[in-house]
Amino acid sequence: MLTARGEESDRILGLELGADDYIVKPFSPRELVARVKSVLRRVQGLSAAASRAGQEVIRLGEIELDPRARTVSVEGRQVELTVREFELLLFLMRNPSTVFRRDELLEHVWGYTFGGTPTVTVHVQRLRRKIERDPENPARIATVWGVGYRFDP
Repeated sequence: MLTARGEESDRILGLELGADDYIVKPFSPRELVARVKSVLRRVQGLSAAASRAGQEVIRLGEIELDPRARTVSVEGRQVELTVREFELLLFLMRNPSTVFRRDELLEHVWGYTFGGTPTVTVHVQRLRRKIERDPENPARIATVWGVGYRFDP
């Protein structure tokens, strides 16, 4: 999202509405180019990683994720996820019980190595609303206070 609205509430709203990134004008052309290159590296890396890791269905607890069909079901019901939510869940499910800092998730899922960790928080919140029985007391995507998040099967 490219906008002149730079308040925290505007950035959070943009991310909650589905933006993968949020750039405020005026911006540096170098930063824009770096962010585009980062996305391209991530897309190329995800494709290569998917080829290497295979496209097997992942079943952890009551969640089933099919990378090939890009589908997710929770307790037998299909759940619609955005591209980024799907990639985040896929990464966490491929690394169960491992705690990741927000900046690590930003690098592995978004392909960024700088800034934007609130993006991770917002996407985790949105994902929890879709896969948790009680998003206010999550059992699947746990917060490890002061560190980050982990997927508990």
